[in-house]
Amino acid sequence: MGIIIKPIVTEKMTQISEKFNRVGFQVAHSANKIEIKKAVEEMYNVTVISVNTSNYHGKKKSRYTKAGIINGMTATYKKAIVTLKEGDTIDFYSNI
Repeated sequence: MGIIIKPIVTEKMTQISEKFNRVGFQVAHSANKIEIKKAVEEMYNVTVISVNTSNYHGKKKSRYTKAGIINGMTATYKKAIVTLKEGDTIDFYSNI
């Protein structure tokens, strides 16, 4: 499995990327900051200044249905916010 799982493309991350030149990725749990930096630089041909990571733990959810109560959890994941060098950008929409 690769280090970078998928980019995080939400309204909040779009505003952050426009304002501060930062990009968010969902990464493997075992990945560290050095591995994330190397993977982003190789994949997108940009220069990475810094990497901030955070672990998100799943939350318990329950629904009421005709068959009864269904219990479950949302997924856990690790998020990396990557700060790029001034002038570098990553365009996620170019391949669409």
